[in-house]
Amino acid sequence: MALDPDPLYDNAMEVPILQQVEVRLTGFLGAQQAKIVRVHRRLDERVNQGDALFDVEGSKETTILHAQVAGRLVALEVAEGDVVPMGSVLARIEMADEAMAEIDRQEAVSAKKQPSLPYSRERIEVDIAVLGAGPGGYVAAIQGAKLGASVALVEKAKLGGTCLNWGCIPTKALVRSAEVYKTLLHSEEYGCYVEGLRFDMNQILLRKQRVVEQLVRGIHSLIKANGIKLIEGMGSLVDHHTIAVNRGSQQTMISARNIIIATGSKTSKPSIPGTDHPGLLDSRQALELKELPERMVIIGAGIIGMEFAFIFSSFGVRVSVLEYLDTVLSGCDRDICEEIDGAARRQGIQIYTSANTEAISQADDGQYIVSFTQGAEHKYLTTGKVLIAIGREPDLTGVNLDQLGLRSNQSGRGIRVNEHMQTNIPHIYAIGDVTDKLQLAHVASRQGVVAAKHIIGQEIAMDYSAVPSAIFTDPEIGLVGLSEATAAEKGISIDVGRFPFVASGKALAYGDTRGFVKVIKERDSGKVCGASIVGPHATDSIPELALAIQYGLTAEQIANTIHAHPTTAEAIQEAAMATAGGAIHAR
Repeated sequence: MALDPDPLYDNAMEVPILQQVEVRLTGFLGAQQAKIVRVHRRLDERVNQGDALFDVEGSKETTILHAQVAGRLVALEVAEGDVVPMGSVLARIEMADEAMAEIDRQEAVSAKKQPSLPYSRERIEVDIAVLGAGPGGYVAAIQGAKLGASVALVEKAKLGGTCLNWGCIPTKALVRSAEVYKTLLHSEEYGCYVEGLRFDMNQILLRKQRVVEQLVRGIHSLIKANGIKLIEGMGSLVDHHTIAVNRGSQQTMISARNIIIATGSKTSKPSIPGTDHPGLLDSRQALELKELPERMVIIGAGIIGMEFAFIFSSFGVRVSVLEYLDTVLSGCDRDICEEIDGAARRQGIQIYTSANTEAISQADDGQYIVSFTQGAEHKYLTTGKVLIAIGREPDLTGVNLDQLGLRSNQSGRGIRVNEHMQTNIPHIYAIGDVTDKLQLAHVASRQGVVAAKHIIGQEIAMDYSAVPSAIFTDPEIGLVGLSEATAAEKGISIDVGRFPFVASGKALAYGDTRGFVKVIKERDSGKVCGASIVGPHATDSIPELALAIQYGLTAEQIANTIHAHPTTAEAIQEAAMATAGGAIHAR
């Protein structure tokens, strides 16, 4: 990115207007052009120095162009998918006063340096270097610093990674807006009347962005408070103790006694003809839709696909979901899948299971045509937007597995680690989605804690027996431990207790009686080994059952614990009772 200050003047008043800086395409040696993979910022949005502006692909590598000044984005000259020549102007930033003063200061300093170097290089030495600042990486960095280690944290885009910026948090912000709007649509059921009800997608997206930015600022303050050196730029492992970080003409070489790889995951791309069309959406782009289409087709009925299906359907989009397998949310027990399938269909979402998507094409009017087979029948859907939501895969960019001799796991997708999160090179650790174990933010955070503590010398290991999952469909889903199907596969004798929310006073008062609580216990020991909740506050309630599994509590101990009334948590107590002798408030 090159700076090209262009002072503008109002000839009539002879008063200078705020200076503008051009963001140009640079940084790829030998390349004649590059592709704009992602645009991070919107027109008229405020940007800070160091903010990611564009993901750009050229010369078989991807880099991120950052804002070199603070100000307001007053022009966007390119869109995602554009291929542009080197040196092209991508955007213009109108500088704030403080940015202009900083530019003047830098120019004055550089004028004194003779001769000027083509790039600057910094070298630092630390106890722990963390590559990636997602929910695994930044937590590992903070934990290591709290234990007395010197820590460097490398991030190519934004603190918080995919989860905070383009995943967990922004989708939940949209879920909440959809929930509020849906409640207002049905407010007459509660004796409340709303006239002229509407929603403003721009305001919904602004609220989502405010939530994200507040959390990002919070992480920045934590990084600073713990004395962690944050290095922004594209990092790559050079050898077993060195990470090189490149950002424009600056390079930082980090020499570390220990390295933690936390590079996360990226969106998987299906081998379906037409999915490379620039107008198709991935989960990131779906979070930025200001104008909603009349129709949308979502390919994939996993967690990402079903969460978006409920979000967009709540805002009036006619959503169709195509799933290759024979059920939505295929990793869940059949009763959960049926509950969510029924809820989706009642909301107007079309579900096509056992559907093999064959191709996506675009008609002359700009609409997309999705062709698929269901059994022996060929079918077609016409839609304004197509969202590809088939999952994510480890992002090994900059890791150089073969060069460093790091081993892959059995799937061949992620980095192999032991229970301490060590790779086959003992002082190099890997955490989070890049290990391809469980793609959950809270798992990554726990792995980060384990890795940092083990580096310091504590005897600690990962335990995956009680990992809760939270799925924000409508109704919500909370899962932990063994499912009925997994218990059967393992040959474990179980007893299952269920309690429906239709029998819950709190759920009835709140007007949402869909779903149930299911508690699974080992028959011989009576210990809780699995649980699931589908219904109101499911994701907030599942930790009680995770705690029970983690510390070997029995279903009887849960049943004998007094639960507050009226709460949805009472359903957990009743389901525990139902594993032996029966619940009180259900047949």
